[in-house]
Amino acid sequence: MKLHCEVEVVGRHLPALGLRNRGKGVRAVLSLCQQTPKGPPAGGERGGPQPACLLISTLKDKRGTRYELKENIEQFFTKFVDEGKATVRLKTPPVDICLSKANSSSLKGFLSAVRLAHRGCDVEAPLSALTPVKTSEFEKFKTKMVITSKKDYPLSKNFPYYLEHLQTSYCGLVRVDMRMLCLKNLRKLDLSHNHIKKLPATIGDLIHLQELNLSDNHLETFSVALCQSTLQKSLRCLDLSKNKIKALPVQFCQLRELTDLKLDNNELIRFPLKIGQLTNLRFLSAAQNKLPFLPSEFKNLSLEYLDLFGNTFEQPTVLPVIMLQMPLTLLESSARTILHNRIPYGSHIIPFHLCQDLDTAKTCVCGRLCLSCFTQGTTCMNLHSVAHTVVLVDNMGGTEAPVISYFCSLGCYLNSCDMLK
Repeated sequence: MKLHCEVEVVGRHLPALGLRNRGKGVRAVLSLCQQTPKGPPAGGERGGPQPACLLISTLKDKRGTRYELKENIEQFFTKFVDEGKATVRLKTPPVDICLSKANSSSLKGFLSAVRLAHRGCDVEAPLSALTPVKTSEFEKFKTKMVITSKKDYPLSKNFPYYLEHLQTSYCGLVRVDMRMLCLKNLRKLDLSHNHIKKLPATIGDLIHLQELNLSDNHLETFSVALCQSTLQKSLRCLDLSKNKIKALPVQFCQLRELTDLKLDNNELIRFPLKIGQLTNLRFLSAAQNKLPFLPSEFKNLSLEYLDLFGNTFEQPTVLPVIMLQMPLTLLESSARTILHNRIPYGSHIIPFHLCQDLDTAKTCVCGRLCLSCFTQGTTCMNLHSVAHTVVLVDNMGGTEAPVISYFCSLGCYLNSCDMLK
């Protein structure tokens, strides 16, 4: 029986001698082994089974260090076992064996077997031989794996549990392999150049994921579930270029840790209305799409690099689109009050379609929000006002793009007429 994890053996008497521990764990293989008898049993009789022992082997010490277990454990510390951490305190020698970065289910099973060995009971799991660990055992500690062809893709064995960077490109994948979603240490996932059409919501369970590359696939959407997952706190870089995405959900702007976003060569007809909420965004590339204009909140971005080349931007309209109603409808008045006072709402309180309307409310130039009662105007914006480096939007050397502006009242529109000239 074996467990792969990081181990630090802490001597409890070292501080009294003025010495300090390393303070850092090392990759190790823990084996629960059957001890060999020290000599032939007396009278030539066959001896009973020998007690199990714990063998800790590292890449530098494959023969390992052996520790007795029977009636030799002072205490187990398992408060953080669900996080893959635990400590076993031995009586002799007086050390604490600190375990970390273990698979939580494997760790629980291993600790159960260690408890049985401590009590002198039979361990149901098969015990390992008391032999040096092979170098191949330590390959399970790999943190990076790059696969760029079908023939190299692992079909019969799992991915190394400790992977932090996984690339599986040009493998012909039509869906995300569910084995990848068990890699809880994953920080960078590259699934580019495949045939993936849909993303599972469980990608959002990869709590450490910082970079996600999905370029050159067959995606048509980016789900709301992913936008509302733990990716909100972890995701920094997202590449959705060369797909078939026509629009991103309003909730996409909840991914507020994003710094790099690539949307080139899709079928985008609009950006999310609240794109200005992506306050950490520094790199935005959405070339070769079908954007007719930019949303008003685009002005709130502060970018280092912006590429909108090859979009079908329309010329600003001279006359505004007026959808004002006086007096305001009860729905409009209620919606503005909820949004202005930031009253919490959800589908458990009001109908789902009303939640969608509130989520897609327009922002007036004065900062207030409006639902369906507004005046809409279009103006040109120099993209250098939101980005330090701007790729030309067309072959004519232009750096301007049309922006839609909304006005919640006639007064707001009149006060902003100069902007729309």
